[in-house]
Amino acid sequence: MGVVVYWSGKAEKKLQSIVDYLEINWGLNSASKFVISVSEFIDVLSDFPEIGTVEHAELNIRGFVVAKQVTIFYQIRKNKIVILNLYDNRQNPKKKRFLN
Repeated sequence: MGVVVYWSGKAEKKLQSIVDYLEINWGLNSASKFVISVSEFIDVLSDFPEIGTVEHAELNIRGFVVAKQVTIFYQIRKNKIVILNLYDNRQNPKKKRFLN
């Protein structure tokens, strides 16, 4: 059994916004595939918390590209993992937001 994974409010809102966008612009099938990819990643992350690349060493924030266009940022805390944000990789890298 792996580590428990929690979602921040910001990450939940961002996920819903991405799913809504996919449904409207690309159809239910694309949105479903994205949700499955995220779910499968969360399952793996629970067992292997250090799977992502280090994005911010001081804050122990890691990132993982779950789809070509989306990176999930998460933080490993004592006995849990917190999903912080989902980032659109097509944006300017200076706009990366881990926590805010």
